[in-house]
Amino acid sequence: MITTEFVDGAPNWLDLSTPDMDGAISFYSGLFGWTFLSAGPEAGGYGMFQLEGRTVSGAMTVTAEQGEPGWTVYFQSADADATAKAVEQAGGSALLQPMDVFDLGRMAVFADPAGAPFGIWQPGRNKGLEYTRDDGGLNWVELYAPDVAAAKRFYGSVFDWGAFDVEFPGGSYTTVNPRGTDENAMFGGLAKLDSDPAEAAAGPHWTPYIHVPDVDATADRTQELGGTVRSEPVSIAGVGRLAKLTDPYGATFAVLKGDPEQK
Repeated sequence: MITTEFVDGAPNWLDLSTPDMDGAISFYSGLFGWTFLSAGPEAGGYGMFQLEGRTVSGAMTVTAEQGEPGWTVYFQSADADATAKAVEQAGGSALLQPMDVFDLGRMAVFADPAGAPFGIWQPGRNKGLEYTRDDGGLNWVELYAPDVAAAKRFYGSVFDWGAFDVEFPGGSYTTVNPRGTDENAMFGGLAKLDSDPAEAAAGPHWTPYIHVPDVDATADRTQELGGTVRSEPVSIAGVGRLAKLTDPYGATFAVLKGDPEQK
């Protein structure tokens, strides 16, 4: 699972791009109890969502010309420039070349060969998210790809992830974990794009999962706050209960209450 003891290749940042920051603040505050802390005028409107005074994600305003609303998952890199070269050599492309963010760290955003965007964060003064895994925090990430085997090769080449196939009735699910660890350190999975109609319409992409105490109540609250339920709550043996949601401005995400036996 995702923790704040970050290692190279593991998720260490998450941010939201939204056309309506005030609306997004209201939505996520009402849904997860997050508060918003601006990074100041020099940050161009960027800020952090926090829970219990600890950062759970970043957020920024985007116009229609700048990009689509959505969540971006970032993975830790010890050397953003070297990772950028690895992405290019493996067939990916740079959407935002490596750049310094004050003295906080160095970042870049890429698209994998199928077009799924993802980011990297090379920690400086900002080491990464301060709150994960528990209720209201990032708990899992999932890639929806047209070709899982190709995705495994690409990300394995870039981050040297380990991968394990978990069998279940009717198929298998590929989990991923940082280099040098085993399946107990898995933080995400790779799924076939056409395996979930709720995800297929968006094309290849990463979906962040936020842990919640009650998936059904969270789905209901999403609709009360103006969002939509893309996939109704469902229980999966050995995993937990989950639902796929969309905020009022078009950013998609998922929520999960993990099976206690799997923690």
